[in-house]
Amino acid sequence: MKIYICLLVFLCYNLNFSQKKMIFPPNLKQGDTVAIVATARKNIEDNLGPAISWLKKWGLNVVIGKSIGLDYHQLAGTDEQRAADLQTQLDNPNIKAIWCVRGGYGTVRVIDRLDFTKFKQNPKWIIGFSDVTVLHSHLNTMGYASIHAIMPVSSKASEEAKETLRKALFGEPISYTLPCEHLNKFGVAKGELVGGNLSILYSLFGSPSAIDCSDKILFIEDLDEYLYHIDRMMMNLKRNGCLESLKGIIVGGMTKMRDNEVPWGKNAEQIIDDITKEYNIPVIYNFPAGHLADNRALILGKQVRIEVNNYESNVIFE
Repeated sequence: MKIYICLLVFLCYNLNFSQKKMIFPPNLKQGDTVAIVATARKNIEDNLGPAISWLKKWGLNVVIGKSIGLDYHQLAGTDEQRAADLQTQLDNPNIKAIWCVRGGYGTVRVIDRLDFTKFKQNPKWIIGFSDVTVLHSHLNTMGYASIHAIMPVSSKASEEAKETLRKALFGEPISYTLPCEHLNKFGVAKGELVGGNLSILYSLFGSPSAIDCSDKILFIEDLDEYLYHIDRMMMNLKRNGCLESLKGIIVGGMTKMRDNEVPWGKNAEQIIDDITKEYNIPVIYNFPAGHLADNRALILGKQVRIEVNNYESNVIFE
């Protein structure tokens, strides 16, 4: 009997230990300060005036990082410069959110240079999408929530996209109701929302920044990829065991996809449907997030409930 009791205690302990508790940075309030930094591509020709105006309209103060405006080939300064600027904002307790100015490529080159010790003492929201998925994914493995949303260069963002970012930052309720898409798979599921840019997620598998897909709701989006690349990346998720362990999938914008001279034969959504159809989980297509003007905010790391039927799809953050 003692052996069985000890075994039960051991299993319960390890189950609780393995399930990390997600930490959410404090909601913003008027008077708080947001830092704008560049972790990837340079932004020397970008007009940040509109984005700064949005923040000030919301009652927030703005700090412009030293990486803004730097020019090192395609990147916003050297790896050392970009990492140092981000580290400064991570360490500063007066900065309540860090807004990455744009994507492109380069965040993965600085992620291993960062020290999150002071960030853990004073967590703050990290905001962005596309290449910023590196930060989202890395933070998720550490147990910290972040916000997938528009960036300062998103000057043509829809009013809905701006408003959902504001709601996410200030802790106001967020939910989405969408019309039914013909490829949707019906069902109801609840789980922690993870994901971001498919190409970045694919590139992170096998690294310390790779997401754990177990019992999660996965969001994916992408831009300017060959269709066979989408197939290859989805097959990688399948062979990594990611797809079979998911509770549900939300597919955002698959924008400006390309094809070869000899066509692949399916569009991006059809490719995803073909590879995921064997799993008995709900799937939502054409969710308004990604490389779109209507790029709605998603709180990665938060529990979300998705309900998909032949009339509509609901995405509810709990």
